[in-house]
Amino acid sequence: MKTWIEISKKNILHNIKALKSLLKSPPDPLSQRGRKPLFMAVLKSNAYGHGLREMNTICIQSKLVDWCGVDSFDEAMFLRKQKNRMPILVLGYVPFDRIGECIKNNVSIVAYNNELLKYLEKDSGKYNANFKNKKLKIHIKVETGTSRQGIANEELINFVKKANKNKNIFIEGIYTHYANIEDTTDPSYAMEQLKKFHKNIKSIESLGIHIPIKHSACSAAIINYPETHFDMVRAGISLYGHWSSHEAEAIAKQKNVNLTLKPALTWKTRIAQIKNLSAKTPVSYGLTERVKRNSRIGIIPIGYWDGYDRGLSSIGETLVSGKRAKVLGRVCMNMTIIDITDTPPKVKLFDEVILLGNEITAEELAKKIDTINYEVMTRINPLIKRVIV
Repeated sequence: MKTWIEISKKNILHNIKALKSLLKSPPDPLSQRGRKPLFMAVLKSNAYGHGLREMNTICIQSKLVDWCGVDSFDEAMFLRKQKNRMPILVLGYVPFDRIGECIKNNVSIVAYNNELLKYLEKDSGKYNANFKNKKLKIHIKVETGTSRQGIANEELINFVKKANKNKNIFIEGIYTHYANIEDTTDPSYAMEQLKKFHKNIKSIESLGIHIPIKHSACSAAIINYPETHFDMVRAGISLYGHWSSHEAEAIAKQKNVNLTLKPALTWKTRIAQIKNLSAKTPVSYGLTERVKRNSRIGIIPIGYWDGYDRGLSSIGETLVSGKRAKVLGRVCMNMTIIDITDTPPKVKLFDEVILLGNEITAEELAKKIDTINYEVMTRINPLIKRVIV
């Protein structure tokens, strides 16, 4: 293989166990469970770049995961075809013409549009006949301050009333998402969102409607704010061994949270050619960089098509035989040039190069290209083979 990604099963299992150790019993007073919250592994966006197939295998075999969260119905069906029998929640948009398949395959979906209720009501006879009175399981999204998906207050109450009367619907869950719980050391906005979530739940329960699964906690909330745990938590980036931000990690240290996360992804390639260049020789497109000394360079067969960001041109670093090797010139579509002058003399053709992993962290790459670790990992081309190690 010219490039591949290794996923550490050991580190994923460590992260799951470490996160679950933070879940307390009993959870929030509004919880209906009376025991520790359920654990959702968020596998959306090709499992944050780690490989949906591979992460599904690890989660099933671990017997530590209660739910899986995905972005699309197609991702949910992929998991079902991979023999995943866990409850699955689609957190993103689901076209109405896939609703029947959701019911058939026991896939839960997020709900917030009255049009969904009208659609199901209009075709109620068809659904009852085709699915033997099986119901669509929904998790209602409460808007508390992210200005994204969701509804709240009177609109929410009316929606819940209608959904509760609809014979084709089972209100399985209700949840919200925090806008500013991970990028700040000030949790005040998130706590206001939590208050709004509590208020909306209490308004619903005052109608005599009890929703089994309430959830709000993302990775940062799982780690730092146990009051957000409710009946289920949704582990995203922390599942893969990364902190959602430096601020989230700082708060955990302030609170003496006993947690170590272990990154699970290592992205590798090989040296496809080795050359010797004289000082001042230009490298790659645009002549944007010239070597400052007589240099030994390696051409590696990956580029921005593979997800190695073009912003790393002339500033990225790789690992070759444990030594850092700088990116020279522009990252190309399918190739990148690295400086192997200072690597051990034994480095030879076809030796491995680490693009991401070990001391080359997603956080380091994100800082260099002015983005976040999430983007660095999720933008790795999904066609690249992932291997569980």
